[in-house]
This record gives sequence, C-alpha cells and structure tokens, in this order.
Amino acid sequence: MSQERLWQVLDPLWGDPRTLSALLCSSAAAIVVLKWLGHRQIQQKMQEARRTRDLALERMEKAAHRFKQENPGTQTAQVLSLTMVELVEKLKEGSLSPESVLYSYMGKALEVTREVNCVIDFIHGCEDQLQKLKKQKEKGLLYGIPVSIKDHINCKGHVSSGGMVKFLGQVKEEDSVIVQVLKSQGAIPFVKTNIPQTMINYDCSNLIFGQTLNPLNHQKSPGGSSGGEGALIAGGGSILGIGSDVAGSIRLPSSFCGLCGLKPTGNRISKLGVVSPITGMKSVTGMLGPMARDVDSLALCMKALLCEEMFRLDPTVPPLPFDEEVYTSSEPLRIGYYEGDGYFQPSPSMKRAIQQTRKLLQDAGHTLVPFAPPKIDYMVDELFTRGIFSDGAARLVDCLKGDIVDPNLKSQFNTYRLPALVKRILAIILKPIYPRIARDLSALCGVG
Repeated sequence: MSQERLWQVLDPLWGDPRTLSALLCSSAAAIVVLKWLGHRQIQQKMQEARRTRDLALERMEKAAHRFKQENPGTQTAQVLSLTMVELVEKLKEGSLSPESVLYSYMGKALEVTREVNCVIDFIHGCEDQLQKLKKQKEKGLLYGIPVSIKDHINCKGHVSSGGMVKFLGQVKEEDSVIVQVLKSQGAIPFVKTNIPQTMINYDCSNLIFGQTLNPLNHQKSPGGSSGGEGALIAGGGSILGIGSDVAGSIRLPSSFCGLCGLKPTGNRISKLGVVSPITGMKSVTGMLGPMARDVDSLALCMKALLCEEMFRLDPTVPPLPFDEEVYTSSEPLRIGYYEGDGYFQPSPSMKRAIQQTRKLLQDAGHTLVPFAPPKIDYMVDELFTRGIFSDGAARLVDCLKGDIVDPNLKSQFNTYRLPALVKRILAIILKPIYPRIARDLSALCGVG
C-alpha cells in the first residue's frame, strides 16, 4: 500500500475520538500482554533452573547415601574434623581413601545447604574424577581434596549463571583453566555455590536460587559475592573453595563467616573460562582465589595452583611458582597498617581487630608502621569506581535486559541505568550538599 493510500485510510480514523481511544487502549493492552509474556518466560527459565538444581542435589544425596550404606564403618566425623594439611597427609599415606573424604563432604554439604541455601549444583563428574585419581601414578599436592567452586567459574557440563537469566541454559563445553589445574593436582571439584545477581553486591541473593544465609547466624548475611563459598565452608560442607574478588568478594565473606581468604595479585591465576557481566576493569583487577578455614590451607592451594600446568594452559600468567622460602621464613617484617582509610568509617569492632592484630605481630617481632593511604578520594572515585564502570555500566545494564532485578540490587541498578547526562546533572545539583554522592555519580558516567 502506498503512503498516500495509507493516509487516506487513516485520516478519517484520527478524527473519530472513539476509534482513537480504541487504538490507544489496544496498543496499551498489547504492551501489557507482551510484558506479561516476557515476565512469564523469565519465570519459566528460573523454575527450570531450580528444577535442574533440585535434581542435581537429589543425585548427590543418592550417591552419598549409597556410599554410606556400602561403607558403614566410615568415620565421617573424624574426616570432617581434620585440617586440609592433615587430610592431604592421610590421603597420601593411604590411611584415608579419597572416596571416604569425598562422600563425607558431599553428605555434610547437603546438610549445610538445607539450612542456608548455598549449593546450587552438584558437579556429577566428581565421581569420574575419583576413578581417574586411582589410575594416576603421581599424587598431586591436592590429592583427594574435595573443592567447591563459585557459580561463575566454568565446569564442563554445567551452567555458569552469574545469578542472571541471560546465562541460563548455556552449558559449558570445557572446564575453566583453574578447574583443569585443580584436577591435575588431584583435587575433586564437587559442587558449585550461590552468588548475588551480577556479583556486584556484598550480599548473596538472586531470584533464581534465592538468598544464602550465614551459617553462624541465620539472621545475618554471609557476605558477597563469594557468599555461597563462605557459607558452605563455614558450615563445614567444604574444606577448600575457589571464589573471586574484585572489591572484597573473597575477603568480605571470609570475614563475615570467620574464614581465611586470599585475593592474589592481579593476573597471578588464570581467569580463562570465567563468566562476568562486566568487561574491562584494568585499573581494578578481579582475581580468583582460595577460601578455607586456615592460612596453611590457602598456602597449600596457591602452591598447587602456581604450577607448570597453569602456565602452560594460560601463557599470559607470569610463570612464577609459589615461593616456599619466603612463606616459611621467620625473618622479621616491616608491615604498614591503618585503622581508617579516611573514606569509609570503620566500626569499633574493626578497629579492635586491627589493634589486636598489630599487637600480635609486634609481639612476634615484626615492625608495624602506621600510614594514611594517599589521595583516597581520587583512588575511590577515579581509579576504583570509574575503573570498574569505565563504560558507564552499559554492559552490566545490558546483561540485565530481559531479567527481573533482585530487590537487593534494585537501588544500584536504578542508578546504573540512568543516562550519563542525568547522572552529570544530578552530580552538579548534589555537589554542595552531598559531595561524595556527587563524585560517585560522576564516576559512574565512565570514561570518555
């Protein structure tokens, strides 16, 4: 139909109020229906993900129950009470079998997740990995150690959701480099753990798998974004976990759950095979790292990871092995510390923790030097916030299109998706009253 003919048909209609009202109402109804259909589709995807999780946990429970029936003499409580270093020794000398350790932790992980909702998938390939261990001539540094893996780290045959509908259904065809290295060292990845939606949050909740609780106090958060790891390890359901950390995502859950965690130096461990809703981040580098109950476990894990296999699989990782000599040295150190950074107000308990740690280190013969971080406002606003959201959070907002935003993330998301011009205008208006918020809004515009 030509444009002129179209206008001839439509022109009388625009003059009829009833027809115009009908057109507007039908258009509005169509929009409502489309939104409802989209929302329903999202809900169906989330329900399917939950069904998949439930089936995986049922499979895990059956495997643990079967082993328990076939091996009634297994001393589960004794296995779970050992430190990781002790466990490795007993596994290597043969006084404990990898089967008894794996299935003991599988059973305990199921108990913990029933209480705090921290496990979102069972890595069923762990039983195949168990059989492969028996055929290996050399026992790796993590021989027979069950390891829990944060949701967004790829495991072959499983989904890395990032807590978002966007990534559901994308089954990974191969393990991430870190999982490959763990397996080469004899470790057995056995579960994946919960995270907050997008992982840019210090709680641990998403609308797919729900809220994870702190096992030490169910009224509290386990922290985030490696909150599922923190909850599972603190509850006794895992002895070693792999998390990730950009701005505290290993360190905060470790603190909240009474654990030890390490964010290694940037690029120390390969990040190949890890899902992220944010790209870039050159001035603030995200890093994978271990979480455990004690420092020696972290050291053993790092020693195992920093190996030739890691350097071969990812040539961008500097080929620097773990320095055992430096770690075991008793030579006094000169350590800088501060009780407050001049930007965030520490709680009284935080100050006490710093003071107590300082005294312990001084009593051990180390020199403690107080200092104030320089240019803290510039560091937080320009290097940190603008460094993470260099694109003005465009990629993050795009990842959440066609998704339902978790209430814990809603206020953040509403700020992220504001147009850059609106952010700049708000920053100018708020600068005299709330200068810090104004700087944050300006930094969230990104670079360029």
